[in-house]
Amino acid sequence: MSEHTSSGQSHASEIASRKVAVLGGGSFGTAMTKVLAENGHSVWFWMRDAAQVEEIQQKKVNSRYMPGVHLAGDVQPTTNLEEAVAGAEAVFLAIPSKAFRTVIREHAQAFETGQAVISLTKGIEKEGFRLMSEILQEEIPRSRIGVLSGPNLAQEIVNRDLTATVIAAKDLEVRNLVQQLLGCEYFRVYANVDVYGVELAGALKNIYAIVAGLASALDLGENAKAMLITRSLAEMSRFAVSLGANPMTFMGLAGVGDLIVTCTSSKSRNYRIGHAVGKGQALDDAVAELGQVAEGIRTLLLVKEKAKDMGVPMPLVGGLYKILYGDATIRDVINGLMMAVQNSDVEFILPRTASS
Repeated sequence: MSEHTSSGQSHASEIASRKVAVLGGGSFGTAMTKVLAENGHSVWFWMRDAAQVEEIQQKKVNSRYMPGVHLAGDVQPTTNLEEAVAGAEAVFLAIPSKAFRTVIREHAQAFETGQAVISLTKGIEKEGFRLMSEILQEEIPRSRIGVLSGPNLAQEIVNRDLTATVIAAKDLEVRNLVQQLLGCEYFRVYANVDVYGVELAGALKNIYAIVAGLASALDLGENAKAMLITRSLAEMSRFAVSLGANPMTFMGLAGVGDLIVTCTSSKSRNYRIGHAVGKGQALDDAVAELGQVAEGIRTLLLVKEKAKDMGVPMPLVGGLYKILYGDATIRDVINGLMMAVQNSDVEFILPRTASS
């Protein structure tokens, strides 16, 4: 993974203000809006909810998703997507995966030729197993596409806690632009060219965060938790490489980095779902109580089917499915790992001879 580009990471005071757009008024869209605005840029912040727009205009707060967080700087909330996107040097998309294609297709003409369009969404579309970058390529092919992913809990970003992320794009200028726009004293932006791997890692880790939450709820030992996380990494990288991703991507921030934070933090929505189910709560009740999208549930169902079709062994995915939709327990899943044929530790080092 490249750690630098020719233009480096500039502090906000060293670069001119630019118009950028953030589409999607949830927690991560709000966090990125805050970073961009505090870096001195004019941020057009689009969302469907007119009441949400009015609140941000009047109070500079998105109380539904980020209560108590003040949005300083030049933030322009709007329900007019065309107005937000027009003339923006970069458009950041924080739209839930289930609505992603619909929104992009409805407003495809708003996006400009050569415009940098960066997906922040960690999810997979059911039809055709499409990632968000693939949807963008299909719907607005004239744009220059990238994805942003990494161990990025929105609450910590708005608190200005030290954070690093990855911008993945084939186009060097897109990588440079995103590093310049977002980079600051607490937010470090690394670069990668493996768009598919970075994006797939961000979607897959949500599944394993649910597993980790279950394990935590049952007070399993630290050794068992470490085993689950590292076997999760082996499993997700095995699956992604089967689809064409670069295995080295999973050794970086977008892979193991994102996996660690999501599997160990109660700030992670997917982890909280697993923890609630582990404590005896029904899945539907846990999701309803969360009140926000937990992409891991949707991703689990899609990945389970895709892995079956491809013949890729994924015992943790299969085990989690049996827990959530059958009568298995997390202890059953771990016992399954312990009783399986003892295969290689790290994927790709030894030839695979059996399910691991």
